Amino acid sequence: MTSPETEVHPLHTTIMLILGVAISVMHIWFNVVTVLPSLWQNSLHFAGFALLAALVYPFRRDGSIAWRVTDVFLGLTAAGSAVYMIAMEDAIYARGVTMSMTEWVVGVVLLVCALEFTRRVAGWFIPVLIVIALTYVGWWGTMIPGVFKFAGLSPETILFRSIYGDDALFGTIAQISSTYVFMFILFGAFLLRSGAGEFVIDLARAVAGRMVGGPGLVAVMASGLMGTISGSAVANTASTGVITIPLMKRAGFPAKFAAGTEAAASTGGQLMPPIMGAGAFIMATYTQISYNTIVLVSILPAILYFATVAFFVRIEAKRSFVTALDDEKISAIEVLKKGGIVFLAPIGVLIALLIYGFTPTYAAGISIVAVVVSSWLSPNKMGVKAIIEAMAMGAKNMVMTAILLCAVGLIVNVIATAGIGNTFSLMITQWAGHSMVIAILLVALASLVLGMGLPVTAAYIVLGTLSAPALHGLIADGMLVEALANGQVSETAKTIFMLAAPEHLAEIGNPMNHAAARAIIDAVPVDLISAVRESMLSESVLMYALLSAHLIVFWLSQDSNVTPPVALAAFTGAAIAGTKPMATGVQSWKVAKGIYIVPLLFAYTPFIGGSWTEVFSIFFFALFGLYAFAAAIEGFMENKLTILFRLLTLGSAIALLWPTVWFVHLLGLLVLIGIFVLNRRSVDEAAGAASVAA
Repeated sequence: MTSPETEVHPLHTTIMLILGVAISVMHIWFNVVTVLPSLWQNSLHFAGFALLAALVYPFRRDGSIAWRVTDVFLGLTAAGSAVYMIAMEDAIYARGVTMSMTEWVVGVVLLVCALEFTRRVAGWFIPVLIVIALTYVGWWGTMIPGVFKFAGLSPETILFRSIYGDDALFGTIAQISSTYVFMFILFGAFLLRSGAGEFVIDLARAVAGRMVGGPGLVAVMASGLMGTISGSAVANTASTGVITIPLMKRAGFPAKFAAGTEAAASTGGQLMPPIMGAGAFIMATYTQISYNTIVLVSILPAILYFATVAFFVRIEAKRSFVTALDDEKISAIEVLKKGGIVFLAPIGVLIALLIYGFTPTYAAGISIVAVVVSSWLSPNKMGVKAIIEAMAMGAKNMVMTAILLCAVGLIVNVIATAGIGNTFSLMITQWAGHSMVIAILLVALASLVLGMGLPVTAAYIVLGTLSAPALHGLIADGMLVEALANGQVSETAKTIFMLAAPEHLAEIGNPMNHAAARAIIDAVPVDLISAVRESMLSESVLMYALLSAHLIVFWLSQDSNVTPPVALAAFTGAAIAGTKPMATGVQSWKVAKGIYIVPLLFAYTPFIGGSWTEVFSIFFFALFGLYAFAAAIEGFMENKLTILFRLLTLGSAIALLWPTVWFVHLLGLLVLIGIFVLNRRSVDEAAGAASVAA
């Protein structure tokens, strides 16, 4: 993969600037002003970014003029091929879905160009995966035995479906890229150009700088706020880490902990509404659940994640005797007066428009205008030059995502065509039995393996296609068992049970234990279980079960940012801190434990879709449970924990997080408070003894 940070000729830079602005204007035009057929929009999206990728990611960093001309020629070839193939769509259908020799050649060239540019922006893994997928449906899938055997498709059918299919190069995922994702990345670029990035850092320093472990809390706050702009863990680490990591080291945090914390906090940027990387938009398309709903239910889980990182920061600050820095004594009021309008007004406009019912793309377009207008009320006024630079920055920041999302459509197309997703989901269900924990562990393992070669957005797309249906089924079946155990059975369900499990008919409709209810559910044939779910569970309950499944996959897909052997955010932090990458990755993996714990709440509790009372109750106790978990891992609160207290703290964490009745949570909370008080008293006694000795 070639780095985009390549020294280029001024003319080259000017061409990239002009092309970036043209791409941004084109996307604003067909997202806000007019409506194009999706294939045309997506092909123009790919064409523009293929040409820009040829300039931003050249074949050789130190290439000669001849290599640069070759890059431009390849970009023009990719762009021309994309436009030509879409222009020929009607002619191909008129011939009975038969392609001419010219269309064959241009189509193959288009796919080869897509593979090459994907290699340039994301490495070899995804192109190799695409080749394996395409050859599977055309060749070697016929040779393998078992459930993954596939009858095979003709080369012409494969080529046609790869370009014109619903889940293909210009399909659903490319549509997400050309609409929601681009508009929000452009919005983020305008925010950054307006000075909102500096405001975020200054506000975090003003609010958290003088607290215990203040510089570490600055990293947590700044990364959370920056996540509303970029939604990229690596970008967050690079942008905020150059400030927060040196601050943490200067305050007394170990360098490895500083880098790991910044990486873990930055990973939360992809979990932070309203942008959430590209995940929220992809999730909305896959589940047909509104973007607003996804963002709303994601707020409290994101807070839990950042709170977990903050707990580790506080514990380490106490252990390392971290002190506040004098130069962090800046006024939050002054920061808000100076630059608050630049950040808060556009975000407020965006949220208001989304709540009012505008589409995310239109809301993002209006919010971009709000950024420009609000900047006129700040010292960093955006004129024509700044607007042009923001447009060029947005297009450049989108290159990798645009190429990647279009290319991943080729893999998803094969998964849908061959039915691999259903087969994989059935395998997960079979391997896990009825254990949600085992299913989540399998998904986490698959996510880690995929994350070694795929960026997190691509990992979520592939993993969501393969495993979300299985998790959805397990969550819904757990709800069915609960309803059946409580005797809540509809007449339609009784009819199905009468046919599928007549031996249990006398029990149905009466309260029973969960084991008996599970046995009855298991007796229902697979082809009828959906009818039972729909008859016994409301539409909203099934919707939130589906959303919970996708959120589990989405959260777990983030682990490749912080989990060795491939931990891109952690490695970025290590480069800034000057620490060993792998050791920093282990540290970030420890601090980012919320990625693995919070999804368990999605699976086992009504945290997603429950009543407000249920949701805030779960949030309240989980907040203390995550602190207890962090303290148990570190063996430290305000002071070092004894082995007995460490075990009791772990027990209180389990009680607070366990999906059970409220008095168990209350008992866990009382135990935690007692341990904290005793631990705090030991600090005071030690300080008193030291004072007497002095």
